[in-house]
Amino acid sequence: MRYEFRVAGIVSPALAEAFPELEHAPVPDQTLFLGPVTDEAHLYGLLMRFQSVGLQVVEMRQLPERGTGLTREG
Repeated sequence: MRYEFRVAGIVSPALAEAFPELEHAPVPDQTLFLGPVTDEAHLYGLLMRFQSVGLQVVEMRQLPERGTGLTREG
């Protein structure tokens, strides 16, 4: 399963390193994290990790299996 997490604010690269299994990218006023989630325990572990480093998850959703990550236009 792949999930997308949106957290409030722009996360520093150093703080984003707390989530090595997830890709991350800034979006307006938020940071987007996405990547594989192996099971329910992993999902809850990620949510606890976001909370433990002071990040507020404002949106979370499961993504379709197809797709390989973030795309950038330009």
